[in-house]
Amino acid sequence: MLTITDLSLQRGGLWLLDAVNLTIQPGQRVAIVGANGAGKSSLFQLLLGQLSPEQGSVALPGGCRIAHMAQEVEASERSALDFVLDGDHDLRRMEKALAKAEERGDDHAMAHIHGELDIHEAWSAPRRAGALLRGLGFTDTDAQRPVSAFSGGWRIRLNLAQALMRPSDLLLLDEPTNHLDLDACLWLENWLHRYSGTLLFISHDRDFMDRVATHLVHFDQRQLEIYTGNYSAFEGQRSERLAQQQAGFERQQTQIAEIQRFIDRFRAQATKARQAQSRVKALERMEKIAPAHIDSPFNFEFPVAEKVSNPLLSIRNGSGGYGDTLILDGINRSLLPGSRVGLLGPNGAGKSTLMDALRGASTLLSGERTTGEHLAIGYFAQHQLESLDLDASPFLHLQRLSPKASEQSIRNFLGGFAFHGNEALSAIRSFSGGEKARVALAVIAWQKPNLLLLDEPTNHLDLEMRQALTMALQNFAGAIVVVSHDRHLLRNTVDEFWLVNDGRVTDYEGDLEDYERWLADRRKDDSEAPKRESQAGSPPERPAPEDTADDRKARKRAEAALRQKLSPYRKQQAALEKDMEQLQQKLKGLEESLSAPELYQDSGKTLLKERLGEQAQLKARLDDVEAGWLEISETVETLEAELTA
Repeated sequence: MLTITDLSLQRGGLWLLDAVNLTIQPGQRVAIVGANGAGKSSLFQLLLGQLSPEQGSVALPGGCRIAHMAQEVEASERSALDFVLDGDHDLRRMEKALAKAEERGDDHAMAHIHGELDIHEAWSAPRRAGALLRGLGFTDTDAQRPVSAFSGGWRIRLNLAQALMRPSDLLLLDEPTNHLDLDACLWLENWLHRYSGTLLFISHDRDFMDRVATHLVHFDQRQLEIYTGNYSAFEGQRSERLAQQQAGFERQQTQIAEIQRFIDRFRAQATKARQAQSRVKALERMEKIAPAHIDSPFNFEFPVAEKVSNPLLSIRNGSGGYGDTLILDGINRSLLPGSRVGLLGPNGAGKSTLMDALRGASTLLSGERTTGEHLAIGYFAQHQLESLDLDASPFLHLQRLSPKASEQSIRNFLGGFAFHGNEALSAIRSFSGGEKARVALAVIAWQKPNLLLLDEPTNHLDLEMRQALTMALQNFAGAIVVVSHDRHLLRNTVDEFWLVNDGRVTDYEGDLEDYERWLADRRKDDSEAPKRESQAGSPPERPAPEDTADDRKARKRAEAALRQKLSPYRKQQAALEKDMEQLQQKLKGLEESLSAPELYQDSGKTLLKERLGEQAQLKARLDDVEAGWLEISETVETLEAELTA
């Protein structure tokens, strides 16, 4: 499909590729990763004929149709639906030719063009374009609105829809999930799985790559290395290689120790079996892949405020919305020190409305919002980038907040966000979106909040910065509420989920996989992605026969038997959770008593020995109960999966 031979490329005097060779086979879905500035977007420009290499060649099959996602779109009075239809160039060409033939009264030409339009399935084009828009979060009303009525992020979604609308053999997508919410990401994954051509996509979203990619190309030291498998497979292989290198070994061990401390702390607090099980597995995996990130340029943390209140914040009998429009009602939520909450919900359900209500914005229309005396909020959203002073440097942004802080302390702090030397003193006007996001996060961290409200914090951030942000949030001692389409971030930083849906905010007992199934049940996928073509000589796939009444009865009997089988395991699981909680409370009280100074005097040695022995027994008992709980939880999850299959 695509062959790169002995290719070298430079931009602005900087060599990006040096005598590289690469072959992409038809039908592969290839994720492209590498450091910022490595040349990922330049590779796309090469394929589109917008750049020429210094040496070597790029070969594509004759007649190869390429569709690519533009990064910007100008304001236009064309409707969103027409803008998406414009992506099908052949359709628009035939429509223009038909209009001219009608003007001439050329019946022969009109008949010929109508035949071409039928072959092209032009009659279904508006329906297919509408399905793309709905899948990406637009309403049917939005389809008729002019492009100029949408914000920048929504225009990027229109660009994506237009690229998907164009019939293609090779599809190029540059950061397709950057302005999508979680629902739209899941829809796009399903669409791309059914795309029959070859896909090349640049992404910093590891879960998206894991779900979509069949191969991965890594820009590394001016070379292109291709790996079979998804991002996790690449990360594991890279970890094994880097772990063997002695350079950076101590830093690797420090990072692993930090992850282990977080695992231990979470296990001690876990009460929700499915979330806990998914979470512990994810965290243990992070420990294994830590070596892949030992050369990250980012290393920062969120220092927490010295004083804290309990609760930090609560809303009682609240309602939220904008003006006379009510979006949420019956809000009763509290945030305690250590709360770690992820917000889930369909697009437009009110997640941002709730986030604004929590931070005290005007979206809280009624109810009582009570804040602790020492509440210190750190708030991040994409529009926060617009409030940065473009003529100020990262250094000046922090110095304005703390005029008495030393120059070296500010420079050291900014170094953790990879702002070094002159870059720390440069005006941010020329910074990229990712660099501005790092400035905004640095400003938040500098102010030592005890509550972080983060609305899509990973937009524009590369993989290494996302990993560093995940680590920083793991080690943050305050409370967190986060909205994100980055499932890796959610899995590894939050303890519980709130579901925002149908005007209400409720506790969500499942994990992200459960949420994905809930979305699938809630909204039938009508994406109209091109179907995979059948193998040569094989008959087309036939639709599965509908269930008969006997089939449905048999299925219900099987489900009832599974539920009956599941019931005792759930009861045992709940009993073990109760035992864990009691043991944790006893252990906590005992460890607090061990801090008494008199135990460490000669007169207290006997009592100290008794309490240390009791502590060891409690820990051993807790380990046994936890092991039993994890085993039962796996059985419960397996049976529940069979029940929902």
